[in-house]
Amino acid sequence: MGPPLDRFNSTLTDILAQGEYKIVLDLEEMTTIDSSGIGALMRHLTAAKHGGGAIRLYKPSKFTVQTLKLVSLLNLFSTYEDLPEAIASLQ
Repeated sequence: MGPPLDRFNSTLTDILAQGEYKIVLDLEEMTTIDSSGIGALMRHLTAAKHGGGAIRLYKPSKFTVQTLKLVSLLNLFSTYEDLPEAIASLQ
């Protein structure tokens, strides 16, 4: 996925390095996900969980949900259509 994936990785690495382990990812503008994106998502989820946190997915596309389901990873994430609800789930 190139530069967008590089920015995603860099941003989440920085957030996690600052000790922020409870993360809501706004995926509203991300229409697709490939194996590189899934791998990055899983690496960051693992890091967040090791820090006692979690990653919530806000407004994932139908394609993203179906892809995560296809590779049996959807059950590792909570998905939300309501941002305040996603944030509250991390409290």
